[in-house]
Amino acid sequence: MHYVPRMKFGVVFANTMGWSEPAGAVEAARAAEAAGFESFWTVEHVIFPDGYQSAYPYSPTGKMPAAPSTPIPDPLIWLSYVAAVTTTLRLATGILILPQRNPLVLAKEVATLDHLSGGRVELGIGVGWLKEEFDALGVPWDARGQRTDEYIEVLRSLWARDHASYSGRFASFTNVSSNPKPAQSSVPIVVGGHSRAAAERAGRLGDGFFPGRGSPAELAESFDIVRQTAAAAGRDPSAIEFSAGHPGIFGDDPVGAVQEMASIGVGRIIVPAFTMMKPSPTEAMEQFAERVIRRVQ
Repeated sequence: MHYVPRMKFGVVFANTMGWSEPAGAVEAARAAEAAGFESFWTVEHVIFPDGYQSAYPYSPTGKMPAAPSTPIPDPLIWLSYVAAVTTTLRLATGILILPQRNPLVLAKEVATLDHLSGGRVELGIGVGWLKEEFDALGVPWDARGQRTDEYIEVLRSLWARDHASYSGRFASFTNVSSNPKPAQSSVPIVVGGHSRAAAERAGRLGDGFFPGRGSPAELAESFDIVRQTAAAAGRDPSAIEFSAGHPGIFGDDPVGAVQEMASIGVGRIIVPAFTMMKPSPTEAMEQFAERVIRRVQ
């Protein structure tokens, strides 16, 4: 008998399509929790710029699979709504565009959600790809990676203690306190992105790494970069959790797909929301649970 690893399952793009509406969000969240899904992951864009030229990295067309009229609810507000109708489902951003946000305001928002939800938040962050969005928001595009690194440090400093101080290029404050604190000792910060820079950032600063794409072989290479960077920074590589998708979970051997992902260190398999829509979210999630989740838990 082959060993079947225990695996967590999350749903990404959770705040899109029919789930962007109140009734859809409630049905999907409750169905996911009942079926044994561990987490919901939201996406973010504050605005949709007409005629954008920046290349969307997750489609061969370079364009988002959306129109200007497509609803993309604010991830933290949407997750707050979902938190109120669930009890165990983890509430994750996958991802939130960190350099576009004021880190002190964000620290308060995330800590509040974590406090009210009983410690269920995972903060997935990324540096962003849509320059036109940064321009519209008045946020500099250049050095957004360095800005992201500083903001991660700011968040953790405000969550960890009162009378916090920070002095950096993009944020600076002295003896400030932000409460409530998270219900968790600190909200896990999951670094998103498929680039080497993202993998290195996860190794230096992340509690987790969530590449947006990649074959198992490509993922394994990225995970090695994370581990090597973590070790070089004096961090424990084994403490960093890896999340990723695998199309094989919808094939003839989903358990084999889970085993393959576990073998490269994945602890959470991410499932796109559009695969959980028909015939209804409740039925689709229950079918997936019977076929996959309950066989590896």
